[in-house]
Amino acid sequence: MTQTKKSKTSTQLKYIEKNNFEDREPEYVIIWLHGLGASSSDFMPIVPELKLKSCIKFVFPDAPVRPITINNGYKMQAWYDIRDLTKLGDTVDYIGIKESVAQIEELIELQIKNGFEARQIFLAGFSQGGAVCYCTLLTTPHLLRGAIILSGYLPDTTLLESSNSCVNVSTPILACHGKQDTVVPYSLGMATYEELKKLKLNVVWRSYTMEHTVSLDEVDDIALWINDKT
Repeated sequence: MTQTKKSKTSTQLKYIEKNNFEDREPEYVIIWLHGLGASSSDFMPIVPELKLKSCIKFVFPDAPVRPITINNGYKMQAWYDIRDLTKLGDTVDYIGIKESVAQIEELIELQIKNGFEARQIFLAGFSQGGAVCYCTLLTTPHLLRGAIILSGYLPDTTLLESSNSCVNVSTPILACHGKQDTVVPYSLGMATYEELKKLKLNVVWRSYTMEHTVSLDEVDDIALWINDKT
């Protein structure tokens, strides 16, 4: 049984909380970020599908609405602007990424204020949400439990230059990607993984025969990984 709480608002973000057990107090928290143009409800159905052994509070925030360059300036929920995914460098929306990282940092602080230790908190995100998770993990002062990156990438590779001062060097990371992904190219996700491995971050890679989506095999791997870390 799962329990869903009404949408709440932090200083900057609206979010929905959902526990995977109704009759137990949560032992861990997973802050789960949706992808471009999606919403907080996008990944809520995955909670019962994971069949986790521990009681976990899932926090699903809504990204702010902003215009997206590659979608002709159309406004949608997004963690930052996407200008060109075929190349990074000067096309990256560093300001938007920094703002979103600060907002997720605020959610982490809120969980700590509510009684959880940082080591009880996971980050998870799909696509653009996964990118923000990478950036948050590399910059937060909090030693987190782990991170799950689905079809994501690291848009700001300069963050790797300060990886020696990152408190989450040993924090487990599960990175998953579809081999037929044409939205966030498989090569982009793989390049991020290889750079993280080169710097000896604790990341494992899983690939799937799929496009820019989530597969049943991937859900099974996520469940196994979370159960192992809790």
